[in-house]
Amino acid sequence: MSGKNDMSSQVSKENAPIDEQQLHDVLDIALDHAKARGASGAEAVSSTGDGLGVNVRLGDLETIEHNRDRGLVITVYFGTRTGSASTSDFTSGAIRSAVEAACSIAALTEDDTANGLPDADTLATTIPDLDLYHPRALSVDDCQARALACEAAARAVDSRIVNSEGASMSADRGVDILANSLGFRGVNRKTRYSVSCAVIGKTDAGMQRDYWYHTARCLDDLQSGESVGAAAGRRTARRLDARRLKTAQVPVLFEAPVASSLLSHLVGAISGGALYRKASFLLDHVGRQIFPGFVRIHERPLMPRGMGSAAFDNEGVATRERDIVTDGVLRGYVLGTYSARRLGLATTGNAGGVHNLAIDPGAKDFDGLVGEMGTGLLVTEMAGFGVNNVTGDYSRGAAGFWVENGEISYPVEEITIAGNLREMFKGIAAVGSDVDLRGNYHTGSILVDRMTVAGE
Repeated sequence: MSGKNDMSSQVSKENAPIDEQQLHDVLDIALDHAKARGASGAEAVSSTGDGLGVNVRLGDLETIEHNRDRGLVITVYFGTRTGSASTSDFTSGAIRSAVEAACSIAALTEDDTANGLPDADTLATTIPDLDLYHPRALSVDDCQARALACEAAARAVDSRIVNSEGASMSADRGVDILANSLGFRGVNRKTRYSVSCAVIGKTDAGMQRDYWYHTARCLDDLQSGESVGAAAGRRTARRLDARRLKTAQVPVLFEAPVASSLLSHLVGAISGGALYRKASFLLDHVGRQIFPGFVRIHERPLMPRGMGSAAFDNEGVATRERDIVTDGVLRGYVLGTYSARRLGLATTGNAGGVHNLAIDPGAKDFDGLVGEMGTGLLVTEMAGFGVNNVTGDYSRGAAGFWVENGEISYPVEEITIAGNLREMFKGIAAVGSDVDLRGNYHTGSILVDRMTVAGE
């Protein structure tokens, strides 16, 4: 939807109170009907949410997006058979039809002894307020002003910034409620505010683009559009006149925003689905050293206002703070109920993924790590998905900067970095204090002692 003539009038509608009682009523109908159909167990999630997003480009309003969603997902169990169905229609007839569909699917599936609800003693019994819900009535004009300020700041950084991919401001809120036939019922309320910008610079050597963004649960915590835009402009300008590199083996420093991908590869390798399928290079590695001794990686699910915070996982199992890696040694896997049963283990409260996974920072900031590296490659952007979860082989396109004598020398592009995640994990030389908290993986920049950099 573009234009703004009548959009400000929709603010009150978009920010009307969410009817949580309706979500509870929907769950009651679904679970009651599943029981009446003879299901031995059932779980359901009802959810609703809305949001506003405004995009601008070259100083003009480009698009306005209002979204409003709701839905119900019902899963039933007949012994060790299971079926799921969903609907966005909250009438009682539609809800019962969804339950009937789930039951019909269950009748056609094979028995699997790992199926079933979580054990009752694993379910969350207390649900603390994690301060994740901060709804604010924002108009289109409010969002447009922030986005325009963001883009203007980016374009003002350097005269060589000649074009823009635009800037955006968004505000979203939602409530979902999980309930099951064991008596568990938990409510999740969340808001999310975000501002971002991407601009293009040009010299005789060609064009470059870069971006920056910030996101927060509370609008008061969101960085200003001007600061985000200025960061986007600086990041674009510094990439101009990029060069190619000759192939070499050198240290590689992953800037914090891309270093988080190393944590995501770890999670992929220790997640239940990969493990019970025997499709992981870290199969049977609990108790073994996979990082240097100074590395600690842990979950912080109860972190106030965290982007990955949750008091319970997607099955209602209580989350808890725990170390996944201590002293470089792998201490545990990332499991939901199904994968845990397949492996003969206990759920770790990670159905749906990890929650605010963090690697402990070191004493040196970003500049300190650049100095420690001496000569090597600073990676600020990666492309492609050349990671083999079975072998750990790693190969991805990259761009960034060449570092000499502890100082950034010039930008580089069209290169590939390659190695094996086993060696990369063991070869971590340092973790920076420049921790990026914008997402679910919290890490500073990570210095790896040696990788193959393929260029000319």
